[in-house]
Amino acid sequence: MTTLKNALIATSVAVLSIGIAPLTKAQQIFDVKKVVSAMTLEEKASLVVGKGMQMDPSAKQIAPVVGYTDQLVPGAAGISASFPKYGITPMVLADGPAGLRIEPKRKNDKATYYCTAFPVATVLASSWDIDLVKRVGMAMGNEVHEYGADILLAPALNIHRNPLCGRNFEYYSEDPVVAGNIAAAMVNGVQSQGVGTSIKHFAANNQETNRNTVNNLMSERAIREIYLEGFRIAVQKSQPWTVMSSYNLINGTYTSERYDLLTTILRDEWGFKGFVMTDWFGGLDPVAQMKAGNDMIMPGMPKQSTAIIEAVKAGKLSMQELDRNCERILNVMLLSPHFQNYKFSNHPDLNAHALVTRQAATDGMVLLKNEKETLPIAGSIKKIALLGNTSYAIIKGGTGSGNVNAAYSVDLLQGLDNAGYKISPSLKENYLNYLKAEKAKLPKLSANDMMFGHITHIDEMPVNQAKASVLAAENDIALITIGRNSGEGIDRKVDGDFNLTKKEMSLLTEISAAFHAKGKKVIVVLNIGGVIEVASWRNLADAILLAWQPGQEAGNSIADVLSGKVNPSGKLTSTFPMLYKDVPSAKSFPGIELPNPHPKAAVSDFLSAKPAESTYDDGIYVGYRYYNTFKVPVAYEFGYGLSYTTFSYSYLTLSSNTFNNSITATVTIKNTGNVAGREVVQLYLSAPSSSLDKPNEELKSFTKTSMLKPGETQQITFTISPRDLASFNTAASSWIADAGTYAVKIGASSRDFRQTATFSLPTEIVAEKAHKALAPSRIFNELKPQK
Repeated sequence: MTTLKNALIATSVAVLSIGIAPLTKAQQIFDVKKVVSAMTLEEKASLVVGKGMQMDPSAKQIAPVVGYTDQLVPGAAGISASFPKYGITPMVLADGPAGLRIEPKRKNDKATYYCTAFPVATVLASSWDIDLVKRVGMAMGNEVHEYGADILLAPALNIHRNPLCGRNFEYYSEDPVVAGNIAAAMVNGVQSQGVGTSIKHFAANNQETNRNTVNNLMSERAIREIYLEGFRIAVQKSQPWTVMSSYNLINGTYTSERYDLLTTILRDEWGFKGFVMTDWFGGLDPVAQMKAGNDMIMPGMPKQSTAIIEAVKAGKLSMQELDRNCERILNVMLLSPHFQNYKFSNHPDLNAHALVTRQAATDGMVLLKNEKETLPIAGSIKKIALLGNTSYAIIKGGTGSGNVNAAYSVDLLQGLDNAGYKISPSLKENYLNYLKAEKAKLPKLSANDMMFGHITHIDEMPVNQAKASVLAAENDIALITIGRNSGEGIDRKVDGDFNLTKKEMSLLTEISAAFHAKGKKVIVVLNIGGVIEVASWRNLADAILLAWQPGQEAGNSIADVLSGKVNPSGKLTSTFPMLYKDVPSAKSFPGIELPNPHPKAAVSDFLSAKPAESTYDDGIYVGYRYYNTFKVPVAYEFGYGLSYTTFSYSYLTLSSNTFNNSITATVTIKNTGNVAGREVVQLYLSAPSSSLDKPNEELKSFTKTSMLKPGETQQITFTISPRDLASFNTAASSWIADAGTYAVKIGASSRDFRQTATFSLPTEIVAEKAHKALAPSRIFNELKPQK
């Protein structure tokens, strides 16, 4: 019998071009346009709306948390609709940025389904290593593939506008060039395994407070140069299968309902080929979402399909628009493992992936301070006074959709023991007993509370002066870990989170005094997901290692760096300010709650958010762009990071003194120390400001050297394009490079330029024309340097 599915034989097929293998037979015989034309209106309206947080119908229960289904791959975030009669298969969508998040144990199943908890995004970005991040992506993509999922809801690349954002650990940087290139590497790695990604949250999702109702008031220039640029780079360098729109509004309209964002910019200007989905329960108007080019609504509710059907019948949504949305979804479906009937194993190589995460974590750790070669720990030192709650309860990653159900997590106690160090047994016993007792006092949280930002906190165990003196007498060195966790649904606070608590300061003060009195050193390890204040206490430590949240191999990775087994080569992708008030967005973050509802932002039951507005009056002066231009002192600058060796920069040469379509810059890097190591080489440009105000310098490119032996050199070449010279001119809706003199600055950080050169641009260049889009609803004052 000839079935409808078999009748829909393709004469031609349009499949998303992402550089995968040649078309399979199944792809060749599936004609997307014929299938869509054969579907009923009701079927189309069902395809563009996800299947919700489906649970076993016989169990009559709802999902335990937002973003959970027990269908196909239990614990995944959701699935798309399927229609077997057309050959339309479901796609399984699963979190997240630090590894696949699925349920590790299943009903009536003795097997386990643990996934690797990779280092969080900020760790990976701090490596500045494109090849490394791609390898992590390949390992992550393999787990997605072998556990039966189709699309990983990652990476996330929103800008670190403010250090208090609760999800900064999921994001890469305060700079879009870093964010975009690292995200592209992750996408290319994941998608090389035959599964898709969803870059998110598009766009300007830079806070968790009132995230699904906040209206971000932003200038077109700031949106283009800071908050969209990373997404552009990622789209054009990796072509992700999908993009996830964000919860927030931009200039009065939800991002998922903005045609100018999702179609004009994303597709027409950047050439995006995949489909766009909402974040879970994002936006309000399903018809506006369809018209804007937000092709799939997640997790999906029947009333959304009904609204779409009614809109088509009433002429408010054309069938052509709905068909376009369906075709985009099906073109991606053709690439999916489920469509290709892949027989997944449920057995990825977790041991091999543990080795990947261990190396990736070490490469992203940043050595902030190292007085008198405190690190690596000398071979004569064996006895360590290990202090700080987090030393015994390591934080592998953040909470929320960025969490991973891993089989294990190596704490610092275990990692140091594995490395051959002896930990004070009495101190170990005291901490383990203290933590056990304090955990028993904590309130029990629901699954949803644990998912959305309810971070439990245990005060540091007190160590008085007498105890500190005993520890200093009995041990060779002190190691104190400071921990911070955060996650989806809530932003961090200044007191007790960005700033250290009184008990943490007391611990640092007492231990530092006791050990220094005996001529012994103090090491501080920062097991944190986002930037904290360090300037007020860093003098108490001889060395500070920023470990971030390093994934499941955390303790082993930290021990590798402390012992010298690995030479740290990470650099900061966000600035550590002296004080929170120095942050350019400190006064406007996270905005104000509105006394009367914003006309486009109804009060939502999801996370009980209130209508709010946040004015991005810092404009383009985010992070180092602000600190450098306005000459504000910082604790540690963007791009900063020490090594156990040293590097020299020399022989900077430009291919021309006059810009003509492109210029290359070549520089020589030499390891001038005694230990093999790698250096992150950063290229910044200073542009003339004849038509627009400009930051003092902006990062335009970067690379990481190979492992250089002592005395070894490597020549690095960068190519500078017209787009690198340009700024977004709102009046002209174009990227324009002003005529004048440009300075090339190559160095080890945003304030450590080792080689400089200049070239001239004789006449103004329009590097790229754009469309008028995302205009603010009212005029507001933006931060600008005084002339």
